[in-house]
Amino acid sequence: MFGFDLMEIVAGLPGLIIAMALHEYAHARVAVAMGDFTPKLTGRLTLNPLAHLDPIGLLMLLVARFGWAKPVMVNPSNFRNRRWGEVFVALAGPGANFVVAFAAMAVLIFLTQVMDLSLSMGVRSVLWLILVYNVNFGIFNLIPLPPLDGSRVLMAFLSPQQQYKLAGLERYSFLILIVLLVTPVLGAILIPLSQFIIRLYAAIWGVVFGVFF
Repeated sequence: MFGFDLMEIVAGLPGLIIAMALHEYAHARVAVAMGDFTPKLTGRLTLNPLAHLDPIGLLMLLVARFGWAKPVMVNPSNFRNRRWGEVFVALAGPGANFVVAFAAMAVLIFLTQVMDLSLSMGVRSVLWLILVYNVNFGIFNLIPLPPLDGSRVLMAFLSPQQQYKLAGLERYSFLILIVLLVTPVLGAILIPLSQFIIRLYAAIWGVVFGVFF
């Protein structure tokens, strides 16, 4: 998902921090909106990245291409509507990533195509990696494997027996994700979806700004 080049790591650090922090903040914000104040009581209703980042998870993401942030604790029993509360909270994280990526594409196109500014390679790389990492982070978290967000969305529409079986996969999740990362399977899913979303964003902002590639 992420490269090993030192310059890419440095340029990508803002994108990684933004992706992880806003992802978790969005979970917290929507949980509170749905009636559960647990995230607020535990100090997660904040945009401060330090409240959301797991140092080991961030380091693993930089060096091993697989990492994590601190999960936001929620109590679904406090939601006004439990099923939809769980769905909206789960989707909020990836949704925030896609919105950030959409905004990053707008800034990149506006500065380089509309304003015709000659950005330094460093600035261009930072903006581009904010875009790419947020798209990848959003897609990755929609995989329907516990404890990723996609599994929480899926569980809301399964029977109790099916939920139990899916939840049972969590004990093997780490190994499954490692297999996906070291084989072409994840790339075969992630890369085409990521490219499609980025091209779609470019096309939308191209129409908005009157810029055609």
